Amino acid sequence: MPNIRARLLVVLVVLCGFLTVVGASPATAATVPDSLSFDGTTLIVSNGRFVDATGREVVLRGYNVSGETKLDENNGLPFASVADAKKSATALRALGGGNAVRFLLSWAYAEPVRGQVDTAYLAAATAQMQAFLDTGIRVYPDFHQDLYSRYLFNTGSWYTGDGAPKWAVDLGSYPQEYCGICFFWGQNITQNAAVTKGQYDFWHNNYGLQDAFLATAQSTMTYLAQHLTTAEFAGVVGFDPYNEPFAGTYDSGQASRTWEASLLWPFYQKFRARMDAAGWQSKPAFVEPNLFWNSNIDSQKQEGGLLDAGTLGSRYVFNTHFYDQKAISGILMWGNASDGQYATDFGTIRDRASAAGTTAIVSEFGHPLNGTVAGKAPTVLKAMYQALDSRVPGASWWTSPANSGPVLSGSQWQWDIYNGRHHELMNDNPDKVLTSGDAWNDEDLSAVNMTDSGTVALRQDARLLDRIYPSATSGSTAAFTYEDRSRDGSTTLTWNPVPSSLPNVSSLVGSGQYSLLVWRSGSATAPTELHLPASFPTATTTVVSDLGTAYAPPAYTSSTPVGVAPEPGGTGSRRLLLTDSDSGVLHYALVTNGATAPSATLLSAAKSELATWAAAKF
Repeated sequence: MPNIRARLLVVLVVLCGFLTVVGASPATAATVPDSLSFDGTTLIVSNGRFVDATGREVVLRGYNVSGETKLDENNGLPFASVADAKKSATALRALGGGNAVRFLLSWAYAEPVRGQVDTAYLAAATAQMQAFLDTGIRVYPDFHQDLYSRYLFNTGSWYTGDGAPKWAVDLGSYPQEYCGICFFWGQNITQNAAVTKGQYDFWHNNYGLQDAFLATAQSTMTYLAQHLTTAEFAGVVGFDPYNEPFAGTYDSGQASRTWEASLLWPFYQKFRARMDAAGWQSKPAFVEPNLFWNSNIDSQKQEGGLLDAGTLGSRYVFNTHFYDQKAISGILMWGNASDGQYATDFGTIRDRASAAGTTAIVSEFGHPLNGTVAGKAPTVLKAMYQALDSRVPGASWWTSPANSGPVLSGSQWQWDIYNGRHHELMNDNPDKVLTSGDAWNDEDLSAVNMTDSGTVALRQDARLLDRIYPSATSGSTAAFTYEDRSRDGSTTLTWNPVPSSLPNVSSLVGSGQYSLLVWRSGSATAPTELHLPASFPTATTTVVSDLGTAYAPPAYTSSTPVGVAPEPGGTGSRRLLLTDSDSGVLHYALVTNGATAPSATLLSAAKSELATWAAAKF
């Protein structure tokens, strides 16, 4: 639900890998195409990072799949068919560079009758999830809700919701929904009495609503564990229990922080117990705080962040969203985003996760692609990806790289191949058939759509979306940056140029894209991996590392310090593999597509400059 907080503002301002479930044992999975021996292992949370079975730090990057789940046209599923799911998974890897998805599920369709889980829905959702898992893409499911439920809204309403089933709404005898003077759908979350009462009832377990949800969640997780193969289940990272939780209304004397402590955190503990009972003991719960905890407008921010939950540790991931409310409002930020705009906001996420003793993921971020503020999208998204990569702005990255902090995992909202081609009867009204955008409350944020020929196509600059990132680091990441040189119209955005103090590195990069990873080797038994975008053809990619230099790197072997290999899934996407054989040693690797047949002399000179720079900065 990307615009909820910002839209509200406008008016206010004007298993470590073993399956243990009851039932038949899953069949042995076929090897994912292009997999290597160290691929596809179960992830755990350790020392504040996602870690695979070889000991590598893992970064998850991808998209939400998809807001289609919020619609009725495909019965609460992300896709109309498994074939479409496969098409989407292939494109997500090959065009969008993703290695993970947040996979949306619907309570309303999982439990349409109280106490009766719809196994046909679970089977269809599982088959679509497998399309991603079998393409080597990791998955974390999410029981999604916005405005509590679509069944709160009448057929003539301007708005709609998703989440709770009709029977849950019928129990509450809620007032006729009415938002008053509301220009944007997100205002319903605090101004629509039907919505606020529904949320309140859920968090207080009135009518046994929360108990019913938890039972359905456990049945869903059990079904997935039993019907995914062992290898597929290893690719399921964890579970997001509840999208963007909010109290509805606070009890007398209660505030956001005490609501989190007394109602939200106990719910997550109950959900955690359900995960354990379903065979998900080794997988973390991706828990979200009060959705207003990190609003970037002070008047809307509410104290939170699960501050009273203690150390979350390895069984939970600090899971949050971020949208630039000021930019989306069209009022509070007139111009475009700029270098380092979200360094502080994303730094707060890093700090909160660190204090909680776990890792973080930004499971939703994005910006509208239509309307009066759509022109900000290229810069807003670039600044958000920049902040995921490092907490240091580009202007100061080369002078202060050691302050970068961990590279954050994140899932952009969203990846909807039906964007602009929907056929959604809004609130079951045959006279309100929605086809444009995301077909949900005037949203339009999908990074993709489909052409008339059925081909998935990007709606945003490929330079922005298909990025280099350290998908797995053999040791601990010390710093990372990526200058994507994405475009705002015809303008190339360069926020992190190579400084003139490194003339040979600058000459090598030229006007091309580049990344620089600095890491300290550890005890991992597999190489460091960076995703190579399509804009980095192997034949024209240059790598300068203390491990070696290469123009057009060779194919990977275990004895090749710098090599290229396909990414798992058979999609044609590629990765750079960097192999060290030590521990506790600082390494660096510059990757660029800016050079044309660089000389050995230039490569050597650039390597010397980077070695001196790294020694001085770390």
